[in-house]
Amino acid sequence: MNFDASLKILCKDSEYFSFLISHFSFFLYLCIKIYAHQLIMILDKIDELLKEVQNLSAQNAEEVEQLRLKYLSKKGEITALMNDFRNVAADQKKTVGMKINELKTLATERINQLREECATQETGDEAIDLTRTPYPIQLGTRHPLTIVTNEIIDIFSRMGFVLADGPEVEDDLHVFTKMNFAADHPARDMQDTFFVSQHPNDVTKNILLRSHTSSVQARVMENMHTEDGKLTAPIRVICPGRVYRNEAITARAHCFFHQVEGLYIDKNVSFTDLKQVLLSFAREMFGPDTQIRLRPSYFPFTEPSAEMDISCFICGGEGCGFCKHTGWVEILGCGMVDPNVLEQCGIDSSIYSGYAFGMGVERITNLKYRVSDLRMFSENDVRFLKEFESAN
Repeated sequence: MNFDASLKILCKDSEYFSFLISHFSFFLYLCIKIYAHQLIMILDKIDELLKEVQNLSAQNAEEVEQLRLKYLSKKGEITALMNDFRNVAADQKKTVGMKINELKTLATERINQLREECATQETGDEAIDLTRTPYPIQLGTRHPLTIVTNEIIDIFSRMGFVLADGPEVEDDLHVFTKMNFAADHPARDMQDTFFVSQHPNDVTKNILLRSHTSSVQARVMENMHTEDGKLTAPIRVICPGRVYRNEAITARAHCFFHQVEGLYIDKNVSFTDLKQVLLSFAREMFGPDTQIRLRPSYFPFTEPSAEMDISCFICGGEGCGFCKHTGWVEILGCGMVDPNVLEQCGIDSSIYSGYAFGMGVERITNLKYRVSDLRMFSENDVRFLKEFESAN
């Protein structure tokens, strides 16, 4: 049974039924007219706003902001259109939505353009005196560790040493094995070294953060000899860089610090050569009256080994609180390269000999500038760093 027949049964009167149909049609026609009128009003409003936006102008930044508030704010004209958009018939939403998006894009671009024009105009209005001196520019300065590292490099460069560099993430082979470290040496424990990965079967393939820059020396020696163990040229390098050790951070220790190590290998190199080079370095770095002394020590990669002290430059060797009343201050370790190290790196130890030395840059900086707390070098406190402006 269709809808008309149902109405006839309900109404039981064809005239009354005709009356209902005519009034229902009128009501439907009235609704369509209202929706059409609303649609026309929204489209007319959009067209009107499009013309307004195209002709927008502003004299300063304040006027630009007022325009932004008028059109693009939460209570602006475009937001009001979006509220009216909810009442648009479904089949017309796509058309009206595209028009509103066009209006919003145009308004945003035009207001941004006006903002840029006002900013340019305000800048251009400022009087520029082309004859005046330039404004002072506050420049940064080099870090104290950089200052000291460069000074150390400069001193040894004048003695014929050249720079060598290597990776900070290294393997056990170059950090420990080729440096003659025993398999059970404490440095190979996790308590002392930062390991990245550990190989289950081969300890030489462990990956770690290097604990000294001696690994750079191993790589240099590997690449500077022929198959029969003879050097292609004498090795004379210095290896500056950052190193890492698993230590508690205190005023006297840190988990990372900087080293400069040196290596010289050739025929007939003696301990006397080492002593003369270190004496020259100490006097260049700390003054011409500096004295040195070498005390016997032990390092796995040198034999014989020594630690070098310099005469205290504060008290002149007479004894003070800085040198603990000994008159001497330790600055570095050194020694003759162990023959096992040469052989591990492919160099014939029966023909060649050499010496090596290493120093902590923080230690030298502490002595040179009397910095009492090692942590200050890595805190980037501007007040501390400004104290070194004159050193630049």
